[in-house]
Amino acid sequence: MSQMTHRERQLAVMEGRPPDRIPWVPRLLLWYNAHNKAGTLPEKYQGWELRDIERDLGMGTPARVGRVHTTRLDNVEVVITQKDGATLTDYHTPVGTVSTLYRTSDVLEEADIQGRQIEFMIKSVEDYQVVEYIIEHTEIIPRYDYYLAYEAVIGEDGVPMVALGDHPMDEIMRDLIGWNRAYFELHDHPDEMEHLYHLLAEHTMEMVKVAARSPAKLIAHGSHFDSQMTSPPLFAKYWVPYFQEASQILHEGGKVLTCHADSDISLLLELIVEAGFDMAECFVTAPMVPLTLDQAREVWGNRVIIFGGLPSVLLSEPYTDEDLENYMKYLFRTIAPGNAFILGVADNVMPEAKFERIVRVGELVEEYGYYPVSVP
Repeated sequence: MSQMTHRERQLAVMEGRPPDRIPWVPRLLLWYNAHNKAGTLPEKYQGWELRDIERDLGMGTPARVGRVHTTRLDNVEVVITQKDGATLTDYHTPVGTVSTLYRTSDVLEEADIQGRQIEFMIKSVEDYQVVEYIIEHTEIIPRYDYYLAYEAVIGEDGVPMVALGDHPMDEIMRDLIGWNRAYFELHDHPDEMEHLYHLLAEHTMEMVKVAARSPAKLIAHGSHFDSQMTSPPLFAKYWVPYFQEASQILHEGGKVLTCHADSDISLLLELIVEAGFDMAECFVTAPMVPLTLDQAREVWGNRVIIFGGLPSVLLSEPYTDEDLENYMKYLFRTIAPGNAFILGVADNVMPEAKFERIVRVGELVEEYGYYPVSVP
């Protein structure tokens, strides 16, 4: 029997079939960008493109930038001003103006990492109507040709992922208000928050319907769930009903729904199943969060595919080569025989990662990862 391609392996896992071996699909982009910019890529890979390095190392490509739609603002003027590492964006509408401010630093720019949002659209109760106007005047335009062109570029190296963004309440609390004020707003302006939430949820569900009709297979929707910031009672009230509707629409279209699980979801495991998710990608474990791989497996079984499972800190100091070896042996024992699992690094392979450890993980997959997975 010939070996599967990276695409075939991932599709097998998504469709509940055994792959020839567990897929190994780490996110090398941050590591690559930082070292490529600094001229510190390993000598062999100087001048190489990232996709060529991934192929040479025998790993799949994450293919995370699939698109099935675009948007168009109507009657909203957007003015962007950049100065001294800060980006100010003003949104002028007939009912008022809102703005955001992002700031970067020399350290972030050297590593080619995006800056931080420090000012948000909603700064006062008057801003709610402006944000609602922007949402109501944002048109969603299907562009399946974008996806098909991207899929052709990815080929057999992976399965393109289409990201639909955050859950509407996540977007409001983190991106439109900011976590520092979001819970105060829930208490001080509950009617405005509820009205904005239902308007945004209706708008976002239109994106879900566009994705369900698209040629894409893997849909990412919902990210950065956290046991504290999106606590179980809040998650049950807002997240679960929304994703139950979204997952039904996507499942009817033959799609696989994943959340971006790079935060502490230790208290949300059952709720993620209830919400209808098929996969948790960039799934992170201890020592980065208070959740282990075997704890997640105990709750999820094969109902939720784990895409990730290798915490990025193990690729860097102060963790040792022995720490990585011991963790990988534990990982293989936990996932055996290898169903419902795609190995990745959560969340990213960071610039400070030791390259020889990245190589070593690939060697271990070759040694132990063929289905059924060997137990070291």
